Amino acid sequence: MTKSRRPKRNQSGETSEQQFPSDDDIASLEIICEDGPLIAVNKPAGMLSQGAPRGVFCLPDYVKAYLKKKYDKPGNVYLGVLHRLDRPVTGVSIFSRNSKCAARLSEQFRERQVQKTYLAILEGRLQNKEGELIDFIRKIPDQARAVIEQTESQEAKRAVLKYRVLGETNGLSILEVKPITGRMHQIRVQFASRGNPVLGDQLYGAKRTIDLQPLHGDYTQRVGLHAWKLKVLHPVRYDELEITAPLPSDWPKVARQFIPE
Repeated sequence: MTKSRRPKRNQSGETSEQQFPSDDDIASLEIICEDGPLIAVNKPAGMLSQGAPRGVFCLPDYVKAYLKKKYDKPGNVYLGVLHRLDRPVTGVSIFSRNSKCAARLSEQFRERQVQKTYLAILEGRLQNKEGELIDFIRKIPDQARAVIEQTESQEAKRAVLKYRVLGETNGLSILEVKPITGRMHQIRVQFASRGNPVLGDQLYGAKRTIDLQPLHGDYTQRVGLHAWKLKVLHPVRYDELEITAPLPSDWPKVARQFIPE
């Protein structure tokens, strides 16, 4: 998916270009579930989930453009943004097409009723092949970065995840990870603090890129972390719905061999 530019406004406040990504831009949007008011996409790496700087489209803009075209909607398009994935992370990202269902789904996230399963490629090997990590994570003010603190505080929030190692190869560990909490950069910083950064994540100390080459320069826009599955209660029927996002095609084969179909 190419990165599009938002329209510029002239002195009268009118837009000089389109307000949504073009048809060509949204053609590569990977819709993985569309069920009533719920819509889910497979987020590509490098795209912001929300709050893009002025002049750049973010993922909700592409989804709105898709809905506007499909349902021939005039004017603005409502879209409830329910959660965010880090910019370099791929995988399931869900939205709601109306406010009532957005509120119901948001409550599920808030009450930790949503079951999230990630796949991660980490550098090095873990001492325990299955376990639970508990830390206190603090966001560094004015930076897109988080750190581990020794004690809990107003700024350092409790972070919990469970994991199991699916396989080990070529100095890498392939994991299934289930975060219980949803802290900033949680999976990335918790494993990095133990000497096992996510592949490609130079921000937290990775040494190799996603294609297993030595890492030079900033490669944090593309890391080996994928939001694989998301299980929610459907906001209308209230039955259980599990959404799965296919793996990125550029994940190394040595890692893919350990991941169940």
